[in-house]
Amino acid sequence: MNEAQTAFLCLYAAYLIVILLFHNTFLLYPFRLLTTFLHEISHAIACWITCGEVYKIKVFDNEGGVTQYAGGCRVLVIPAGYVGSAIWGSVFVMLSGGRKTSTGVAGVLVGMLLWSLCFAPNKTMVYLNLFYAVFTSVFVYIEWWVFSPILNYVVLFYGVFVGIHAIYDTWQDTLSRTVLHSDAYACYEQCNCCLPKCIGMQWAIINIILQITGVWIALVQMSNECQDMEWIECLSGDLQWDSPWEMNTDQIYEWKNQAQDMFN
Repeated sequence: MNEAQTAFLCLYAAYLIVILLFHNTFLLYPFRLLTTFLHEISHAIACWITCGEVYKIKVFDNEGGVTQYAGGCRVLVIPAGYVGSAIWGSVFVMLSGGRKTSTGVAGVLVGMLLWSLCFAPNKTMVYLNLFYAVFTSVFVYIEWWVFSPILNYVVLFYGVFVGIHAIYDTWQDTLSRTVLHSDAYACYEQCNCCLPKCIGMQWAIINIILQITGVWIALVQMSNECQDMEWIECLSGDLQWDSPWEMNTDQIYEWKNQAQDMFN
């Protein structure tokens, strides 16, 4: 493990401790609202992907939200909230290690924050989205024109918090209790083979796996083998590994002669 990987794990652990200690305090209240937005926008994205139409996206100050839509595949749209926010958290974590990758995912976040304002948002969501769009953009500016690295730390915190809160939210809303109008219950109504808590358990496991995957991919990107490679190149497996099946012709002939001697 190199210095970059060690520093990443230490920072991840520090963020995790802070989040666990102050998760339900007012200090992290804005980040809980951000996760609610990512939950709702994930519903909307799933609706768009499955050819549905989104009418309204709202985030409330009680950390709830609603996405009003028509059409689309409900079996995919309903789980997209909890699982989708976990995907966002995983992506933030895995792309936080590089300057270009962290800038790219920050740009995507800002774009989604602004684009979603076109769908009849309420006042809380307008303030929330404008705040985070400006907040994130400021750190992008600082990263490229004032001081670097700093955006990596911000994107990593987004990823850790969103990922952990998605897991906590899934537990709180689908496993510790059964809410009649929750996403898990709505999914149960679409597919009666699984009870709401069983569905919640599946989502929680997926969310945990997504966060672990984000950490693993981030560590791979920071490995010595990937230092001089682009992000996509490293993930696509362009590294030259020594295969145990690769051998030269002389080795083959040597083994052939040894086998003949054994039977002569």
